[in-house]
Amino acid sequence: MTDFTPLLSLAGGALIGCAAVFLMALHGRIAGINGIVNGLLTTQTGQDWAWRAAFVAGMIASPLILLGATGQLPDISIPSSPWLLMVGGFLIGLGTTYGSGCTSGHGVCGISRFSVRSIVATITFMATAGITVFIIRHVFGG
Repeated sequence: MTDFTPLLSLAGGALIGCAAVFLMALHGRIAGINGIVNGLLTTQTGQDWAWRAAFVAGMIASPLILLGATGQLPDISIPSSPWLLMVGGFLIGLGTTYGSGCTSGHGVCGISRFSVRSIVATITFMATAGITVFIIRHVFGG
């Protein structure tokens, strides 16, 4: 089980929302991590590559900033095998390819723009996640 942390969750959600708004306002781009990383890997140089690299570097550096501010890293535990993580990563990659985006692009940015496609995609993501958790916990006993 996880701890109930409404204030930290609210702060994290506000930071994600602000990042999405600033990226749209300053660069006219949607903060979909799938598209940002894909563009980072396929774009060689230039201004488009630079903002993508800065965005990803900020995500990687954020635990280190937390370490500097609080003296401890986030406690992360993954109660799953590396094999299941690889299968899950493959399925997520497949889903984001066919769904034309990821939860951050559709869920954070698409819903705020009232995109019907993003609303349907987010409902599909969330329903699939709920079904997956149910199956893992209650069918497989994980």
